[in-house]
Amino acid sequence: MKRTLYILALFVTLSAMRSDLPAYKIFNVKGKSVEFGKLVKAASDVDIVLFGELHNNPVCHWLQLELTRALYEQHRDKLMLGAEMFEADNALIINEYLSKKVNDRNFESEARLWPNYKTDYKPILVYARDNGIPFIATNIPRRYASLVNREGFEGLSVLSPEALQYIAPLPPAYDPELPGYKGMIEMMGGAGGHVNENLPKAQAIKDATMAHFILKNFSSGKLFIHFHGTYHSDNYEGIVWYLKNQNPDLKILTIKSAEQASVDSLEEANSGKADFTLVIPETMTKTH
Repeated sequence: MKRTLYILALFVTLSAMRSDLPAYKIFNVKGKSVEFGKLVKAASDVDIVLFGELHNNPVCHWLQLELTRALYEQHRDKLMLGAEMFEADNALIINEYLSKKVNDRNFESEARLWPNYKTDYKPILVYARDNGIPFIATNIPRRYASLVNREGFEGLSVLSPEALQYIAPLPPAYDPELPGYKGMIEMMGGAGGHVNENLPKAQAIKDATMAHFILKNFSSGKLFIHFHGTYHSDNYEGIVWYLKNQNPDLKILTIKSAEQASVDSLEEANSGKADFTLVIPETMTKTH
């Protein structure tokens, strides 16, 4: 009897050791688990892929690079990249880096880069450089987003023509009733804090500017992959809304990133917010 119990305990222990511990799962809009290849196939058949990330999650950044690799193998010179993490007034130095006129040391000391650039964004930028893939800086310079946060869209009207070339055309379309923007106000008010009515406008000018530079560089027959915080495209709002507002015929695929206690199934809170949802264990290590 003791021997039987020992063998049973050993079997359970070994089974637990052999069990999978997945680092991620991908779910489609219906909540069904799909393989990475299914995502690649779907992304190959659209105009624009909006990859919403969790900024400090290593799995997001790894899959961004792997998706870029897979789509480059299929589309080659038709592929274009862009990202929230690079501001429009840094376009010159990015292009100089891509053309190898500027080395890593100078680029990293002179460009305004995020703290996790070397671990999370540099691999994609280097891949773009080494394969001749255009990489577009799409975000509004942060000083102008801060201006909107203080003074609303009106604060941009006094900027010079030179400054305005880094921002979506004014006045930007804006719908304060979009759930994402409205939710920002409700969340602040619900927490009992001071409500800044300009906060969603600062978010909107980022979305509008990213959409503007995507469309400015995109042309029919190309495939544009854009990387940004997942909030900027969740629920088919944000960048999606601005892109569709200017070109309703665009074929857009959205990817949402989310952390869950378990990746076995898609939680209701994350369901239906994107064409594909990348689910990662909430215990995953962070890059910063």
